[in-house]
Amino acid sequence: MLSDRDVLRIGLALCGALEHAHGRGVVHRDVKPQNVIVPDAPRSAAGVAKLADFGVAHLAGDEPLTRTGDVVGTLAYMAPEQAAGKRIDERCDLYSLALVLYEALAGVNPIRAGSPAATARRVGTVVPPLRRSRKDLPEELCAAIDTALRPRPDERGTLDELAAELAESLPEVSDEGGTVAPHPLERTEPFGPLPRGVDRAVGAALAGGLVAAALAWAGQPLLGALAAVAAVAVFPRVGWLAVTVATVAMLSTERAGAAVLVVAAVAPVPLLLRRRGVVWSVPALAPLLGLAGVAGAYPAIAGRARGPLTRAALGALGAWWALLAAPLLGRELLGGGGSAAPVLSDPSTLGAALTDTEPALNDVVGPLLTSGALLYAALWALAALLLPWLVRGRWLAADLVAASIWAAALGASTAAIGESIDAPEPRGLVLGAALAGVIAVAVPHLRGARVVEP
Repeated sequence: MLSDRDVLRIGLALCGALEHAHGRGVVHRDVKPQNVIVPDAPRSAAGVAKLADFGVAHLAGDEPLTRTGDVVGTLAYMAPEQAAGKRIDERCDLYSLALVLYEALAGVNPIRAGSPAATARRVGTVVPPLRRSRKDLPEELCAAIDTALRPRPDERGTLDELAAELAESLPEVSDEGGTVAPHPLERTEPFGPLPRGVDRAVGAALAGGLVAAALAWAGQPLLGALAAVAAVAVFPRVGWLAVTVATVAMLSTERAGAAVLVVAAVAPVPLLLRRRGVVWSVPALAPLLGLAGVAGAYPAIAGRARGPLTRAALGALGAWWALLAAPLLGRELLGGGGSAAPVLSDPSTLGAALTDTEPALNDVVGPLLTSGALLYAALWALAALLLPWLVRGRWLAADLVAASIWAAALGASTAAIGESIDAPEPRGLVLGAALAGVIAVAVPHLRGARVVEP
């Protein structure tokens, strides 16, 4: 009997198999349990499961084989667009794989009914949420599988996102009765991926540090930082939001402008990172690195997050936080808004921006939004997104070359943005880019395996 963790391990292997096929333009079209082979003695972690029977596969972009009304595949595992004989792509395999995982975890296929006609009537309907029958599973895992099972292909997300959530949920699900060998993403040696419990502790510590900094800056007792750590450790998202509201309320009594800057920084976080509550405080590392004169190293940290959307969001948010933190810290961290945002050069203007709401909006937030400074956010998002595809942790020599090119392009692009918006060159531009390159190579090779699934 397979354990829940076995199911996720097999799901990761199947994600890899489908990614390999899709990368060559092949759509399987018949992903179902009967086509999944689990070897008794797999030779590698990727071989814990094999996807068989590509006999009905076809090349993505080819004319559909269903023009005459013949539907190829297995109805109980078929994506709605495939059952309707419409043009299909890789997203139909994503749907079928999610349905296989749903059945393996819930013990029932929500589409299969008592007869082929009844099954056909269920195809294309919204399936019951997985968490309704498996409340013991991680909420994020259930949400990822439910998303991949949406009837509309453009709402299903990507295979990468599903794989990322399977990987993150591995330490949380039961391994009772497990028979499948651990996946590499489960390794917990010092430089291996951390279990989510450790992730929560790190996230809570970062949140507590931010609160402590805000309290110290406002001249308030630091005991509230301990409450922030506890709240975020137990409830990563709800706790983080509650701590943020309390911090803003505390600042707004005497430094309304500073409260506005904090709100501008934190407001995009839940929208862009949604289910990734444990990393909501990670963008704070960007201004911290900026204080050390190496803000440009931050994209290398964001680029090691799991999932492409998470990497891009963390990269963009890090730049945004560095830009907004400059007035709070009284020094340039990234390059700022250039001539459109002279607030740091005028002590009286800076004081007003931190004290009153209107100057904060007009002299800080407004110029950042209109001067082109958001190009920094776009650059860091792109750099973090691409990093795992360029530096894969397999061959050191190739990674050194790729990381050098990536870091040089990051530094040159940062300088070009500053010049285009008439902003001062970021402090430590060259050093930050060099450190980014070192981190990009060192992290995957110290761990001895690829850190993320791109």
